[in-house]
Amino acid sequence: MKSPAVVSELAAPFSMALPTLMHHLHVLEDAGVISSQNHGRGRTVSLRPGALDVLHLWLGERRTPAAHQADRLGMHLTRTTSKET
Repeated sequence: MKSPAVVSELAAPFSMALPTLMHHLHVLEDAGVISSQNHGRGRTVSLRPGALDVLHLWLGERRTPAAHQADRLGMHLTRTTSKET
Protein backbone atom coordinates (compact mmCIF):
# COMPACT_ATOMS: atom_id res chain seq x y z
CA MET A 1 0.00 0.00 0.00
CA LYS A 2 1.26 3.47 -0.84
CA SER A 3 1.78 6.09 1.81
CA PRO A 4 -0.80 8.84 2.36
CA ALA A 5 -1.08 11.42 -0.43
CA VAL A 6 -0.98 15.16 0.07
CA VAL A 7 -4.17 16.79 -1.23
CA SER A 8 -2.29 19.43 -3.25
CA GLU A 9 -0.36 16.65 -5.04
CA LEU A 10 -3.60 14.82 -5.78
CA ALA A 11 -5.08 18.01 -7.22
CA ALA A 12 -2.14 18.74 -9.54
CA PRO A 13 -3.19 16.61 -12.56
CA PHE A 14 -6.81 17.83 -12.48
CA SER A 15 -8.16 21.04 -13.95
CA MET A 16 -10.53 21.77 -11.09
CA ALA A 17 -10.41 24.20 -8.25
CA LEU A 18 -9.01 22.90 -4.96
CA PRO A 19 -12.35 23.45 -3.13
CA THR A 20 -14.06 21.26 -5.73
CA LEU A 21 -11.52 18.48 -5.21
CA MET A 22 -11.91 18.85 -1.45
CA HIS A 23 -15.67 18.37 -1.85
CA HIS A 24 -15.10 15.11 -3.75
CA LEU A 25 -12.64 13.95 -1.10
CA HIS A 26 -15.18 14.72 1.65
CA VAL A 27 -17.76 12.59 -0.18
CA LEU A 28 -15.27 9.70 -0.34
CA GLU A 29 -14.42 10.16 3.33
CA ASP A 30 -18.11 10.22 4.33
CA ALA A 31 -18.54 6.98 2.37
CA GLY A 32 -15.66 5.38 4.28
CA VAL A 33 -13.44 4.95 1.22
CA ILE A 34 -10.66 7.26 2.41
CA SER A 35 -9.48 8.80 5.65
CA SER A 36 -7.75 12.16 6.03
CA GLN A 37 -5.52 13.90 8.53
CA ASN A 38 -4.11 17.38 8.98
CA HIS A 39 -0.33 17.59 8.93
CA GLY A 40 0.77 21.13 9.67
CA ARG A 41 -0.67 23.31 6.94
CA GLY A 42 -1.31 20.36 4.64
CA ARG A 43 -3.85 17.59 4.55
CA THR A 44 -3.20 13.98 3.60
CA VAL A 45 -5.61 11.30 2.49
CA SER A 46 -5.28 7.52 2.55
CA LEU A 47 -7.33 4.76 1.01
CA ARG A 48 -8.91 2.75 3.82
CA PRO A 49 -7.86 -0.91 3.62
CA GLY A 50 -10.70 -3.06 2.35
CA ALA A 51 -12.92 -0.06 1.63
CA LEU A 52 -13.56 -1.15 -1.95
CA ASP A 53 -13.95 -4.88 -1.25
CA VAL A 54 -17.76 -4.70 -1.21
CA LEU A 55 -17.76 -2.83 -4.51
CA HIS A 56 -15.41 -5.42 -6.01
CA LEU A 57 -17.75 -8.25 -4.95
CA TRP A 58 -20.83 -6.43 -6.25
CA LEU A 59 -19.20 -5.80 -9.62
CA GLY A 60 -18.11 -9.44 -9.81
CA GLU A 61 -21.69 -10.61 -9.28
CA ARG A 62 -22.87 -8.42 -12.13
CA ARG A 63 -20.01 -9.24 -14.47
CA THR A 64 -21.21 -12.78 -15.16
CA PRO A 65 -24.75 -11.93 -16.37
CA ALA A 66 -23.36 -9.09 -18.48
CA ALA A 67 -20.74 -11.42 -19.98
CA HIS A 68 -23.44 -13.98 -20.87
CA GLN A 69 -25.51 -11.29 -22.55
CA ALA A 70 -22.50 -10.11 -24.53
CA ASP A 71 -21.75 -13.70 -25.59
CA ARG A 72 -25.34 -14.20 -26.78
CA LEU A 73 -25.21 -10.90 -28.69
CA GLY A 74 -21.94 -11.95 -30.31
CA MET A 75 -23.41 -15.29 -31.42
CA HIS A 76 -26.49 -13.53 -32.82
CA LEU A 77 -24.38 -11.03 -34.75
CA THR A 78 -22.18 -13.83 -36.10
CA ARG A 79 -25.24 -15.77 -37.32
CA THR A 80 -26.80 -12.64 -38.82
CA THR A 81 -23.59 -11.68 -40.62
CA SER A 82 -23.10 -15.24 -41.94
CA LYS A 83 -26.61 -15.30 -43.45
CA GLU A 84 -26.03 -11.99 -45.25
CA THR A 85 -22.88 -13.14 -47.06
